[in-house]
Amino acid sequence: MRSSIASHARFLPFLVLLIALSGASAQLAPVRMAPLNEPLERYGDPPAPPRRMETSPRMISPYAGFISYQVNVDANGNNIVGDAANECSISVDPTNGNKMTIAWRQFNDVTSNFRQGGWGYTTDAGVHWTFPGVLQNNVFRSDPVTNSDETGQFFYLSLQSTWPTQTFYCDDLWRSTNGGQTWTEQSPDRSAGGDKAWFTIDKTGGPGHGFQYQVYDSANCFGSGVGFQRSTNGGVTWQSPVNIPNGPIYGTVDVDTNGNVFVGGWTGGTGFRCVRSSNAQIAGQTPSFDRNTAVNLGGSLLYPGAVNPEGLAGQVFLAVDRSGGATNNNIYMLCSVLPAGRSTTDVMFVRSTDGGLTFSTPVKINDDPFNPSKWHWFGTFSVAPNGRLDAVWYDSRNGANNTDSQLFYSFSTDAGVTWAPNVAMSNLFNPMEGYPNQNKIGDYITIVSDNTGGNVAYSATFNFNAARGQHEEDVYYVRVSPSGGGTPTPTPTASATSTSTPTPTPTASATPTATATASPTPILTPTATATATFTPTATPTATSTATATATATATPTATSTATATATPRPTPTPRSQLTPRPRPTPPPRP
Repeated sequence: MRSSIASHARFLPFLVLLIALSGASAQLAPVRMAPLNEPLERYGDPPAPPRRMETSPRMISPYAGFISYQVNVDANGNNIVGDAANECSISVDPTNGNKMTIAWRQFNDVTSNFRQGGWGYTTDAGVHWTFPGVLQNNVFRSDPVTNSDETGQFFYLSLQSTWPTQTFYCDDLWRSTNGGQTWTEQSPDRSAGGDKAWFTIDKTGGPGHGFQYQVYDSANCFGSGVGFQRSTNGGVTWQSPVNIPNGPIYGTVDVDTNGNVFVGGWTGGTGFRCVRSSNAQIAGQTPSFDRNTAVNLGGSLLYPGAVNPEGLAGQVFLAVDRSGGATNNNIYMLCSVLPAGRSTTDVMFVRSTDGGLTFSTPVKINDDPFNPSKWHWFGTFSVAPNGRLDAVWYDSRNGANNTDSQLFYSFSTDAGVTWAPNVAMSNLFNPMEGYPNQNKIGDYITIVSDNTGGNVAYSATFNFNAARGQHEEDVYYVRVSPSGGGTPTPTPTASATSTSTPTPTPTASATPTATATASPTPILTPTATATATFTPTATPTATSTATATATATATPTATSTATATATPRPTPTPRSQLTPRPRPTPPPRP
């Protein structure tokens, strides 16, 4: 395992070049290909020394009708000054959409790259979040991935290690039966998995119902090979790993309505693969892969350099349509890739309508005019129960320096043949500030869709830390939909005075109280013209192009600065429950 010094030395030429280019934003940014045969996660620093925790009011960032709510807050609902949080994974309770959980890499102090398994939960559709602490105090964790089953149980998969032995590239699974308020470890520490792990749950009615499947790269518990593992008992035990043909990595896994398991990932250069196992759902058989298809996503995976120096430009996302309609069992893949002859990335999408035998020509989702200096990175997407596709990504098209980015959104109702005009959902932020002794803002963001919209977990740097003279990496939630910004709008209340409080403990705490928020500026709803209509169910043969108009007006965001006083944290008082909004029934990765 490499030390943090070795890791930093590895990227020193990169950083020198970035500094040299800082005053010349029009020049092409330096990039390099993503590593294929080395782990992205490295255990570098020990935990940072204990410190007083200063707070400031939580950040609520409105933009053009969309409202982003800070998730990594203390027990009183305030921002924690001096920490960092990134690489977030969201899950939603399918029985009650007001209940969600988000997991992330928690850095208690930016002076150390030591990260832990942070998480937060909400019971009011994302307006308020509670961050009880971390899964295990002073235990190194990374690559957080969450999922939920059809009954509303949440699951949390994470790499785990201990200092100073650095037993690493293994993971364990945790379960919550109370909406993410508390977690119980299902599998023994470091009992399965590997670096850049992802997992899914079979929610079909077939023989594999409830089975869990995880995939990971060649840095793993078992020493070699890109692995696939199965659990038939809810993640309590994991069966022996099976190597995946062609070794696709940095990707994700999903299940179709027939119980077939599909894995999508990157195999080096411009190579991507979609592989299928049709017998993983049979408990008595060793999983094997009976379909293996090369996929063209229009470019290659890379370390983007200018916007995320020690991380990916985004991983490979694969998802299956289980809508039951004309697009049922379509397989979709999306990734932010580097097209040939370019030094910046685009968000590219492909689909298969024949069970992964063939894939379409790649389609570019970001619709801005070509500019060789603009980035479209951290692309991710999800499929709604009605078959609509929702895609989000970071986008620097409006950044004067070509690196400041916003969260952007687009959707498709015709299986990805056409995509609605792109809409900005957040204020601009500088992704190169707030680094926790590790020059990245993670490797991915995530979205989970329902029939009316999508729930997004992302990292941004809206909070300003006056002591450090820069902004901080934090986790945010925002609701998106084809009709514009999310609901509900919170009732403003007085903001708490900043205080110095002890470091949070890993015990459940009361839900935080809302702070005062700026009024959002309404966003124009994209409206279809010509002959295409945005309908709940679309056919993959649609040829008409939907167009929309949207004008995003930025609302200035006030930045709160803490004035610390050394007083103990008061005992939090639970707030009254807000009325839930009406909702229709319904791939260091760190």
